[in-house]
Amino acid sequence: MKKWMKSFSAILIAILAFSLAFGSVSADASSSSAVGVAKKEYLIGFAKGNKASAQSSENLITSLGGEVQHTFDYMEVMEVSLPEKAAEALKKNPNIEFVEENVEVFASAQTVPWGIPHIKANTAHAQGVTGSGVRVAVLDTGIDANHVDLNVRGGASFISGESNPYQDGNGHGTHVAGTVAALNNSTGVLGVAYNADLYAVKVLNSSGSGTLSGIAQGIEWSISNGMHVINMSLGASSGSTALQRACDNAYARGIVVIAAAGNSGAIGNQNTIGYPARYSSVIAVGAVSSNNTRASFSSVGNELEVMAPGVSILSTTPGNNYASFNGTSMAAPHVAGAAALIKAKYPNMTNVQIRDRLRNTATYLGTPFYYGNGVINVERALQ
Repeated sequence: MKKWMKSFSAILIAILAFSLAFGSVSADASSSSAVGVAKKEYLIGFAKGNKASAQSSENLITSLGGEVQHTFDYMEVMEVSLPEKAAEALKKNPNIEFVEENVEVFASAQTVPWGIPHIKANTAHAQGVTGSGVRVAVLDTGIDANHVDLNVRGGASFISGESNPYQDGNGHGTHVAGTVAALNNSTGVLGVAYNADLYAVKVLNSSGSGTLSGIAQGIEWSISNGMHVINMSLGASSGSTALQRACDNAYARGIVVIAAAGNSGAIGNQNTIGYPARYSSVIAVGAVSSNNTRASFSSVGNELEVMAPGVSILSTTPGNNYASFNGTSMAAPHVAGAAALIKAKYPNMTNVQIRDRLRNTATYLGTPFYYGNGVINVERALQ
């Protein structure tokens, strides 16, 4: 005991001697309590084996014009409040391992992409309508199922050589999935129907291309596995009887079928909408910017049904990353998420009724050839 006290005394003397070497620091610290000099909270770590008794340590901090807030049990560290100059002096003492400011720590921020309030999905969230119990199939390049912001419940691949639907070598499918249903947590972004169940149906390869047969197989998988909504952020310039029949079959079996209108823009009075969006069983979705202007790339035509945000859309990408993309591919999943919200609130509503809600409650923007029925309005659709 005497040996320990002798050792501590030597340490304490050394610390106090060092403090005295900075006379102005000690003087400022001593006068701080009298004149109200501001203090900050610090974590002070003693060099290994050099932490003194609680009382002696407290005396040291008090002598420097500070106060001990907490002494840790399993490490030689104390939380203290000190004048800044006193803390700077302690940093140079060989018996002190570190002096760190006790900074505030905040929960990781979650970003709400502009498209969520734009279509008034946030109103649905405030009412407790979040997509729970609704199954959404994302027919795309796969979904990164390890992404912290996504809840992928199942899936299948119809791409030769890429058998795992939960890997996305392109990033497109993961981005689309995040817009539909990125989780409501403390990180990343928020999806339109954040409690909906995502299903990764890989029909496009890592280069972003696929076949008519693969897409049709993905649609049939969606029918067999009880999907409520199918999102196809894909398209071709020519149609296919087999693909049309697959879409018609899904629609006849109660699935809301949604596809991107295409990114061919407006060419005079020409219909530029791609397939499968052009089929009557499919909701064709065009893209608008944040000021409800039709995106210059957004395809136009008589089959155009509704518009949704499709410019600078922030969403999930593979590897727990995030990025902003443009395209009607980004607009379509807003509608898929909106359909999931309607289905969640009205589980007995048919796909035909959901479709009617989406287009009949859309906000009119202009000529239907360029804007369809207008931009979707979830708040009105849920009323």
